[in-house]
Amino acid sequence: MRVAIVGGTGAFGLALARRLVEAGDDVVLGSRDAERAREKAEEIGCSGHHNETALGGADIVVLATKADATLDTAAALAGSIGATPVLSVASDLHSNESRSLAERTQELLSAPVVAGLHSLAAGKLAHGLPDEDAFICGDDADAKELALELAAKVVAGRALDAGPLARARALEGLTAVIVSLNKRYKGHAGIRVTGLP
Repeated sequence: MRVAIVGGTGAFGLALARRLVEAGDDVVLGSRDAERAREKAEEIGCSGHHNETALGGADIVVLATKADATLDTAAALAGSIGATPVLSVASDLHSNESRSLAERTQELLSAPVVAGLHSLAAGKLAHGLPDEDAFICGDDADAKELALELAAKVVAGRALDAGPLARARALEGLTAVIVSLNKRYKGHAGIRVTGLP
């Protein structure tokens, strides 16, 4: 699978790229700073380019920017993304919006948007496969299948279909719960779902 990671030089994007490179995927780091993308990519054995160039030939685009840059980045890259499926991983923890960041991103793109990986911490992902499950939601079956395939490569647990894109509201909110638990208990919380076959 060819995966373009926009925001690939950030903590989460780079950690995700490491795991996907280990899994044998063709990963391209995208950044507004092409030189930084190349430097970081060289560290993990993939390629790096300016965002627009990184998107070329991708099977799936991971939008791994910080939450406050997600919508502007999606709008700016809409033409370059075209119809390539997009996986939105950011969580807007400070918004009063009733719709998820992923749903708002979908309004800006003609490509199908799916959402997921919100419960995974960059720090844990950077050091190996977290012993956790990963959740993916979306309305486009083919895009969701690609995202589930990607997710299964980056966790020791399962990649689980969490339903339609509207469920991104809950998944993004889950990030706030995990962050709160980690602060309160000074831990590294993750999620495994029990009782499923």
